[in-house]
Amino acid sequence: MTYGGARARTARQMAETLHFSLPSEQLHSTFAELKAGLAEVQSKDDVQLNIANSLWPQKKYPFLPEYLDLVRKHYGASITPVDYESAPEAAREIMNGWVERQTDGKIKDVIERDLLNSLTTLVLINAIYFEGRWAHIFKPDETKSAPFHLLSGKSVEVPMMHHRPKSAIFGYAEREELQILEMRYAGLNLSMIVFLPKERDGLPELERKLTPEVLTEWTSQLHEFDTEVYLPRFKMTSQFRLKETLLSMGMLDAFSPGEADLSGMDGRPNWLYISAVTHKAFVDVTERGTTAAAATVVIIVRGGGPKFAVFRADHPFMFVIRDNQTNSILFIGRVVDTTAQGV
Repeated sequence: MTYGGARARTARQMAETLHFSLPSEQLHSTFAELKAGLAEVQSKDDVQLNIANSLWPQKKYPFLPEYLDLVRKHYGASITPVDYESAPEAAREIMNGWVERQTDGKIKDVIERDLLNSLTTLVLINAIYFEGRWAHIFKPDETKSAPFHLLSGKSVEVPMMHHRPKSAIFGYAEREELQILEMRYAGLNLSMIVFLPKERDGLPELERKLTPEVLTEWTSQLHEFDTEVYLPRFKMTSQFRLKETLLSMGMLDAFSPGEADLSGMDGRPNWLYISAVTHKAFVDVTERGTTAAAATVVIIVRGGGPKFAVFRADHPFMFVIRDNQTNSILFIGRVVDTTAQGV
């Protein structure tokens, strides 16, 4: 949604960083098709899936109608004006409440206190909530305490879920360096895929190898196999500020006052810029299935403008008064002491 308002070099950097290969006009309609396809999942009995987008503009700020139409049409975004200028904290509470409702209470306070101020002009939010039941549920009485080995070499006791052989068929693949397990959710074409390095300390090396092409290669080798499964029951919440990461990936101008071109939003080049991007996620894996939620927030502020000079006349100076048509000087003088008469 933010990319939809980017122009010129700012848009090119965002497209390269986010690996958008389609032309802008085709990209937004493709995202609309993806959203429509995922919406079909929401009607299934065995799953809950909610994806919601929203824009929160400063009241009376003149955003371009064509930009607001784009995010409504292709992203189904709700648009709710708020007042950052006089009540940024009230706006933050309203938006955090919206995220909490969209994620069934799993994502709270995604916008922290220091992220909004009177110059905030627009906040864009994506929220997603998923709850799916395993096609093959783990029996709770099979869950036993077992050690989980950490990268540090230490181990901790965790509740380890268990599927006995011949109790279920899973997708499985094995390579020299890792095992891959696919666990399907009931009633739809969604799965959790687990990549398990064979070496206890092998995760960093696995992560270094991971690319979209490698991921496709690995998952293409999955086949149905009678598998005994041990999987820890776990719950986790993580929050990240992504500005430094996106900067390091090449998305420079969008965060730079005076360089960012988000004129597709308001028609003013080099005025709006991104001040922060934050993401918070929740995942809970149990014997019954998976609950997951996440929210991503982009905060845009105004006042970028071109870079400016500071002229502070706090010491003696000269001046002229001239006729600009003829360049004739009518008065010339100097100021050495503003407290005196006739300086």
